[in-house]
Formats: sequence, structure tokens, C-alpha cells
Amino acid sequence: MGTLYYGNAGTPIGIEDRALAHLQVAVVTKLRRGESFTVSWQHPEEQPDGRSTLWLHPNIPLRFVFDDPEPPELSRSFLEELMRSANSTGGIMLVPEHLDPEEGTAAGGGGPDPAGG
Repeated sequence: MGTLYYGNAGTPIGIEDRALAHLQVAVVTKLRRGESFTVSWQHPEEQPDGRSTLWLHPNIPLRFVFDDPEPPELSRSFLEELMRSANSTGGIMLVPEHLDPEEGTAAGGGGPDPAGG
């Protein structure tokens, strides 16, 4: 389980390592261009019902922390899906990764789990 730290809030957001690695690529690509956008996710079962959204801006500190020391193999189709949503008016909506038969990449436990469970 990886962790995303955003701004000075100090509240960690737990996201499965594989999903976090894909999110990192999409976020860094957008921020490198100086573009602001949102990232949203549904709360996992361990948290009260609902969803959360972050406004990501190039001037706000951001840190990605991974539990696994080795980076996962990334799925091109999942990255493309995240980038399409990042470029939409709704921003990135974290959803579980789907199996990519062409790349032979498994979901690796699914998409984000912001609660860490």
C-alpha cells in the first residue's frame, strides 16, 4: 500500500502501489505542463460512504511513497485512461485498473484504496 501526501495537511491518502505508480505518471505529466486539475475517488468500505476530491496545483507540495521498493510494470492502456480523464473537465477519477490482454498486465489487486485497506 502506497501513500500520497498532498500539501501541508499531513493527512496521508493510502493507494495501492500499482495504482499509485500509474497515478504518479499522470499527475507528474500534468503538473510538469503547469496544469491544475482534480483527482477524485470513492471512499473504500472501511470509511463512511462518499467520495473525496483533491485540487492539484503545481505550487502545492506532493509526495508519493511506495511500500514496494521495485516499481511495477505500467499498463499503457491504464495510463491512457488516466490521462484522458485528467484532460477532462471532471479531472482524474481513480477507478480500478482493468486487465489489459494485449500487455498481459493483471490488475494487481485492483485500483486505488485510499483508506489503506
